[in-house]
Amino acid sequence: MDDFTKGYIEAALWSSTDDDCNPLDAKYTTDDLTLELKVKITTDCINFQHANRVNLALAYDLYPDNEWSNEEQAGHDFWLTRNGHGCGFWDRGIGEVGDTLTEICKGWGEFHLFITGNGRVSH
Repeated sequence: MDDFTKGYIEAALWSSTDDDCNPLDAKYTTDDLTLELKVKITTDCINFQHANRVNLALAYDLYPDNEWSNEEQAGHDFWLTRNGHGCGFWDRGIGEVGDTLTEICKGWGEFHLFITGNGRVSH
């Protein structure tokens, strides 16, 4: 799994909650994702990176230093932006490329997680 996909999953678990409003990352990890969800996430992340490789390369050059690699940060931003969270590509200080990636994310639609009856994370 590449850093972009790892960042995407980290953001997904951190920003999603269970039925009691507890963040999923408090109890669940990548190992708890259903196979179907892992395939969906991996496919989305690969396709997004491939289709936007030029804009992502520009973003990587512009991202400020932080605790994540540029690829992990972009994975976070893909999850956050496609789901309409209060941060994402548009507010990272990367200007026009951030705005462009934000517009592109709108076409990907929202994506939500839930806990199955057998305690797995699915969509």
